[in-house]
Amino acid sequence: MKYVLLYESAGDVAEKAPTHQAAHNAYWRPFRERRELLLIGPFGDPQSQGAMSVFTTREAAEEFARNDPFVVNGVVRSWEVREWDEAVDP
Repeated sequence: MKYVLLYESAGDVAEKAPTHQAAHNAYWRPFRERRELLLIGPFGDPQSQGAMSVFTTREAAEEFARNDPFVVNGVVRSWEVREWDEAVDP
C-alpha cells in the first residue's frame, strides 16, 4: 500500500510558488532520503491540476502536508491523502 498526497493549487499559485520554491525543495529532501517520499511533482498545468506525491506511509504524507512551506504559505489551497494499492511493484 502506498499513500498519494494530492494538492489543489491556490488561485495565485503562479505568483506565490517562486517565493517558496527553495524552502519547499529543502523540505521534501529529507523525506526522500528516509525513503518515505517516492515521487513528487506538479501535473502538466499546476494552476488547474495541482500536484501529487507518493509516500510509503499515511503518517509521512500527512506530516509532509501539514508542514510543507507550500501549504503553510498558501501556495496550496487544500490537500488530501488517498490510499493507493499499487498494482505493479518494482
